[in-house]
Amino acid sequence: MGSTAIRPGYRGHARYSHRVNPDLNDITQEIASDPAAFIGIPLALVGAVFLSLGAQFQHRGVGKVEARTDSSVGKGMSGKQLALLLARPSWVIGTLMLGLAILFQLGSLSFAPIIVVQPLGAIALVITAVVNSRVAKVKVNRQSVIAIIMCVGGVFLFVFVAAFTAVDKPVTEQNLITILIILAVVLAAFGLAFTFLRKRMRAIFYVLGAGVLYGFVATLAKVVIGRLQQGDFEWLTLTCVIALLAATALGAYFVQNAYASGPPDLVIAGLTVIDPLVAVAIGIIVLGEASQAPPWAIVVYIIAGVIAIWGVFRLAKYHPQTQL
Repeated sequence: MGSTAIRPGYRGHARYSHRVNPDLNDITQEIASDPAAFIGIPLALVGAVFLSLGAQFQHRGVGKVEARTDSSVGKGMSGKQLALLLARPSWVIGTLMLGLAILFQLGSLSFAPIIVVQPLGAIALVITAVVNSRVAKVKVNRQSVIAIIMCVGGVFLFVFVAAFTAVDKPVTEQNLITILIILAVVLAAFGLAFTFLRKRMRAIFYVLGAGVLYGFVATLAKVVIGRLQQGDFEWLTLTCVIALLAATALGAYFVQNAYASGPPDLVIAGLTVIDPLVAVAIGIIVLGEASQAPPWAIVVYIIAGVIAIWGVFRLAKYHPQTQL
């Protein structure tokens, strides 16, 4: 096993191996020289629509199962309830839509860099808020609208600045081991918190947990794809796959519990705000992608991240269908 650095999302083509240059003119020229990158934008938008609708259908299915069982909301769904979800057409349809959302997202990443299409997922939060308001016949109050604007605005600002200041560095095996160790600690922390505090859990815990875990899932998925495309499948890649599956399973369970104790737009807020922020934070802290960013960019990173996360907490507190 060699120590060759691996680049996440590597596609074996020269046009994907460039670094994100902080010079605006160079970036403009790089994007303009690859018209296929613009194909990823509509694919990402379609994926956001499926993500929004899938969340709505899954939330309806979970709500019906909760209403027909004796388990109280907030204590974690039982194995029986999870099995009953498979018999709910709305939940199955929602799951299929989420599967389509993933396929469209992967398709968009095959045409465009992640910094171009990743922020577009935040549009799902706006769509979900509007759809849920119509379906549940609950008017989105002013505080919730402000919270949604904070979530979407914070994410867009974060990624916009990162697009012009971050450096795309290769992932070494040491970097990957560090990510796996951090994920192991995160999994243990959330597992212990759920085991001993599950009776006191609210929707915001499940939303934050799912967002953090899926942030690691996105990072590991990019790395695994890159290693497979380079024909580099060994024990470390297998460990990444196992960790990815474990994080996905626990994250999916948290999502279903979030649906049972909160509105779907709160869940989408966690998945479209916390998820990308965690993935980018890993890139900055572990991979050093902000090593060449000017001081003002670091300040903007922090401010934008705080705004987006604060928006999630405000949505959990002021949304008419939930209470922090």
